[in-house]
Amino acid sequence: MRASFRQFRSAFRRRGDNVLPYRGNNIFNGFAKGKKFSDCMHSQLLCSFPQYADFCRYRHPSYIISRAFSVDAATVTNGEISGAGPLAEYERRIAAGELVDGDICQLGTLRELQRLYDELVEKSDACRLDRYATSEKAGRSRWLWSRFIPQSSYAPVKGLYLYGGVGTGKTMLMDMFFEQLPSNWRKKRIHFHDFMLNVHSRLQRHKGVSDPLEVVAGEISDEAILLCLDEFMVNDVADALILNRLFRHLFGEGSILVATSNRAPDNLYERGLQRDLFLPFIALLKERCVVHEIGSSVDYRKMTSAEQGFYFVGKDLSSLLKQKFFQLVGEHKAVPQEVEVVMGRTLRVPMGANGCAYFAFEELCDRPLGAADYFGLFKKFHTLALEGVPIFGLHNRTAAYRFVTLVDVMYENKARLVCTAEGTPVELFDRIVTIADAQQIAPRTSSRSRKNDDSDLCVDNELGFAKDRTISRLTEMNSREYLEQHAEMVAEKQLMMQEDSSTNVVQA
Repeated sequence: MRASFRQFRSAFRRRGDNVLPYRGNNIFNGFAKGKKFSDCMHSQLLCSFPQYADFCRYRHPSYIISRAFSVDAATVTNGEISGAGPLAEYERRIAAGELVDGDICQLGTLRELQRLYDELVEKSDACRLDRYATSEKAGRSRWLWSRFIPQSSYAPVKGLYLYGGVGTGKTMLMDMFFEQLPSNWRKKRIHFHDFMLNVHSRLQRHKGVSDPLEVVAGEISDEAILLCLDEFMVNDVADALILNRLFRHLFGEGSILVATSNRAPDNLYERGLQRDLFLPFIALLKERCVVHEIGSSVDYRKMTSAEQGFYFVGKDLSSLLKQKFFQLVGEHKAVPQEVEVVMGRTLRVPMGANGCAYFAFEELCDRPLGAADYFGLFKKFHTLALEGVPIFGLHNRTAAYRFVTLVDVMYENKARLVCTAEGTPVELFDRIVTIADAQQIAPRTSSRSRKNDDSDLCVDNELGFAKDRTISRLTEMNSREYLEQHAEMVAEKQLMMQEDSSTNVVQA
């Protein structure tokens, strides 16, 4: 199937760690031709005051990377590449000039994904991947039938758990793998937050069953044997307590997991409440998945070029943000609205119009809201104007957690952020540190006490690890490339709405 360069580029950058730079950007032309990439990368995120002008200048290390691929995965014959799978697709895109070479760490991950792809193709029948060859049963029927005839059986293929730092390409590589899988397979690619919201919603529907988690696992495995979960991150005690039993049932139903995460399995839910009950899940995860680390010193998100006008640093900038908001709204009238979220709840939007919503930070992150509310918000709105993002510390740790979740959901939905903040993305999280970071902070040698300096220091491992991802995403969300991607998404939705409207008129 042929696809245009624009489609390739859109698919390639659609989600997650938009990493490998593409030939369409002139910044990378020298590197794409194999030349040394030195001092040619200059990105600057907008800050409204001169003193912040340099905060987002990122430089790519000068290096030339040689590729060493498996000949079996992709071979070149008369300029054409034969083979199938993510590694072969990567080679095809490079040969066609749509992508440039990545780093050696990503290539190692591609080999792991290619190995998994080959095993799945070879054992697709045993794994029951073909949705048309598998009889469909309702979740409750499967559960009832399993009471009489136990059907627990692990898949003959182990999954893959990819972890590494922010911006190293985990999401992009998993998406490339997922897109190469046959369309008739029972497969699903979903963000971990969204997956867990779906699980809780299903549990609500099956109240009264002796083991609702088994019913839910049966339903999920009926729909998708191969689960690709992006951003696997556990910081909620309710999720932590059900994951072991849920995945024990899922793996028992033959499910295969491919996951990406910033954390190694042993570091998931670190120092969380009742973590001893979560530890069996870690053992199960390592038993049913090959664990692979993506090591890279490059955050490719920070290599994007900057676009002015969406991230304003400083206090008392409410009038400036509202002016920007009303420019985006245009001739439409902004009014209070309500958005439906899961399980019948609603979220009140102070001002909304033309796909744009306006919130003060406190209204969105200082209230008991979570991922479900944010997903509901961005099903209706594609742009968020957020006023007054504060510097985070011990005094507002809960709000920091919500802000991290908000940015994750926005990034997953390709939403646009227009905001005012008390500092640059790096400065917002400067007081959030991991335990290891806190231990490395040297005691002050002068007679002056550190008590006042450190009174707002927040030592939190989960938040400390998550902040790097959030800083990286905030940087990318203000880049020209991301905003172009956002505009394409909005245009596609508007076109679909127009087509649906025309169809309804014709039918009427």
